[in-house]
Amino acid sequence: MNIFRNIIATRHIPHAVVTIGTFDGVHLGHQAIFKKMKELAQDIGGQTVVVTFQPHPRQVLNIDSSNLRFLCTPEEKLERFEAFGIDNVVIINFTKEFSRTPSEVFIKDYIIDNIKPEYIVVGYDHHFGKNRMGDFDLLNDLKRKYGFKVERIAAQDVENIAISSTKIRNALAVGNVKSANRLLGYAYSISAEVVRGNEIGRTIGFPTANLELPKEYMLLNGGVYACLVDYEGQRYKAMANIGHRPTIGDRSKDQPIIEVNLFGFDGDLYGKEIRVSFIDRIRDEEKFNGLDELKNQLEQDRNKAYKLLENIKL
Repeated sequence: MNIFRNIIATRHIPHAVVTIGTFDGVHLGHQAIFKKMKELAQDIGGQTVVVTFQPHPRQVLNIDSSNLRFLCTPEEKLERFEAFGIDNVVIINFTKEFSRTPSEVFIKDYIIDNIKPEYIVVGYDHHFGKNRMGDFDLLNDLKRKYGFKVERIAAQDVENIAISSTKIRNALAVGNVKSANRLLGYAYSISAEVVRGNEIGRTIGFPTANLELPKEYMLLNGGVYACLVDYEGQRYKAMANIGHRPTIGDRSKDQPIIEVNLFGFDGDLYGKEIRVSFIDRIRDEEKFNGLDELKNQLEQDRNKAYKLLENIKL
């Protein structure tokens, strides 16, 4: 997959099939767009092109930015683009000046003059340009003027729930990871560096990898979860606690701590990066009357996690 940060460099992409957006989470709705793009590109002997933006427009425009949470990092987004077979990605530096670009000017100056698309493919509710005034109807009006075709992908749904990044965030916020995963089309995951904890888990037979995430990262509601952990090409079944560790004392009142117990792993993870994929929720976070009671509960949690993960092949 080719990554361009200068849109002028895209002028030699043959028979481009283009889509435009932020694509947070790269969920099933986005994947439907990519599938159609790949079909069109194959039909005309062309290549797919995703045009996206960094930083996220809401960060630059300060639109509820204090509450903004992302389903994936920019790096993870690129990984998913590549996994779904996208040929080219154009990353436009989003600034306040750029945000004032009228919709037709954006299409003409950025997309037509540089990428020269044969097709532009958009989702059913796609908007772009200054004040998000551009939409499918504008693209329809412009297609004859600039010589491209337009395809709109209908709303995608799972079990009669229309897919959107907002609905996925809402599901994660209440701990409904199974619903979020159905809308994503894969298990929601986070990647982070393991930091040193107080090692109390090790003393009761449940050593944990402790993770701290940037506040911009979307985080599941506090509780205990059955997980999979990827580390250096190996995958482990695991369970994770998200919260403030009320039984042993909270070291952070603001950002919850993630503690992950990898089943069958015995090694040092400090300073290493791992990816945790959340499969199902086991229970709420609780405060126990001492470490013995906590240990008994963790043994029950581990048994339940094994059962929830038993059909997953590593």
